[in-house]
Amino acid sequence: MLTHSRKDMAKRKETASSNLRHVPSVDQLLRTETARRLRETIGLKRVTAIARTVASEIRSSIRDNLEVNGHSQEALLAEATRRMEETAQRENETGIKKVINATGVLLHTNLGRAPLSTAARAAIDEAAGYCNLEYDVVTGTRGKRGARVESLLKDLTGAEAALVVNNCAAAALLILTVLAQDGETIVSRGELVEIGGDFRVPDVMASSGTRMIEVGTTNRTHLEDYRRAINANTRLMMRVHPSNYRIVGFASTPQLSELAALAHEHSLPLYEDGGSGVLSDLSAYGVVDEPTVSEIVAAGADVVSFSGDKLLGSAQAGLIVGKQAIVDRLRKHPLYRALRSDKLRLAALEATLADHQRDRAASEVPVLQMLALTASELEERARHVIEQVSPTDVSMDVEEGESAVGGGSAPTSQLRSALIAVSHPRKSASELEQQLRNCSPSIVARIANDKVLLDLRTVAVPDLPALISTLKTL
Repeated sequence: MLTHSRKDMAKRKETASSNLRHVPSVDQLLRTETARRLRETIGLKRVTAIARTVASEIRSSIRDNLEVNGHSQEALLAEATRRMEETAQRENETGIKKVINATGVLLHTNLGRAPLSTAARAAIDEAAGYCNLEYDVVTGTRGKRGARVESLLKDLTGAEAALVVNNCAAAALLILTVLAQDGETIVSRGELVEIGGDFRVPDVMASSGTRMIEVGTTNRTHLEDYRRAINANTRLMMRVHPSNYRIVGFASTPQLSELAALAHEHSLPLYEDGGSGVLSDLSAYGVVDEPTVSEIVAAGADVVSFSGDKLLGSAQAGLIVGKQAIVDRLRKHPLYRALRSDKLRLAALEATLADHQRDRAASEVPVLQMLALTASELEERARHVIEQVSPTDVSMDVEEGESAVGGGSAPTSQLRSALIAVSHPRKSASELEQQLRNCSPSIVARIANDKVLLDLRTVAVPDLPALISTLKTL
């Protein structure tokens, strides 16, 4: 038995050695039609790297006696070129590209949150070349980065000063570092949340160098809890927007105006992490429990940070407004230099904020346009799409449903919608969803009750023809 086993092992080694001689070399792979075609799209260096990786993978598979599609010279060459093409295609798919969001989630973090307005896109295009980022064209001298954006933010929020950094985590880090690095920051236990992308408030506080002092309980925090925590080491009082987390029922927390009065009584600044960046009352659209930034400033917060790419409807940014003396300190700190915004972000913000200032945001900013759509309007749009697609093997019906604001904003808000429910006699919902996702442009939908659900609230009108065309192919 032992001798027989050794003979089998020797035979397998001999077979593997023979097969290894048939694995195409990198030079052979680069001379194939597939490699020549890929060179036009990804360049010779990348094609060479892929060819080297593919050849190595096939050799390893043969040595480990794993399944490979044939072992002849021709079969291995065909297998290698197939893998090269697959690798290049997979890499291409991971790059940023347009998708059609049919999930009904307006601020879908995985899909880039707020889509930009026409004005914001035009502003980015204009700023993409040389621009007056830090140049005063009137005087011919050095200008101030983001001056127009800061002016608009002050006008829209009623704050004394404003500053822009690259995201909300950066804004929180800068504020905590400058105002409280050498002492303690008081915050309610009910506000120590974790939101998308593993962003945890305690972690940001720890990174800033401040010592976090937790007060109250998860569901109830009283003004006296804050008062008892104040001591000689206290540098800051902080209130955190709960994002997509809410405590309902037996819960309470002090009003912002009460916290402000307590903080100012002890000569402490009050910092509010304002979250979604609501600039005007959106309750008419069903968005509740989201105070406007101007209300937060008026209630007495000394410094407020909020998002640019959520309900404000622009590019990702951490926007800071507040007292002039505090914002001046933030601007002068070395950390600000590392966190400040680039010209493209500032261009998009300027255009979007200008629409808010002119009271044109509701008609120009896509997120607000989508919020304003009624269930009856969406039902009419859904029936139009179904009429354009029929007849096919696909079954499509209109069902009642709900959209979501997303992005950690307004989790308790209900947006009534009308959904297109798609099913197929020979394909599962997962297969249909994958087919939609793999088309160009990708259509991202959701699945429920073994049906693919399309919510047209988040599908831009110019994208409807592409959606209809793809649905016909199902």
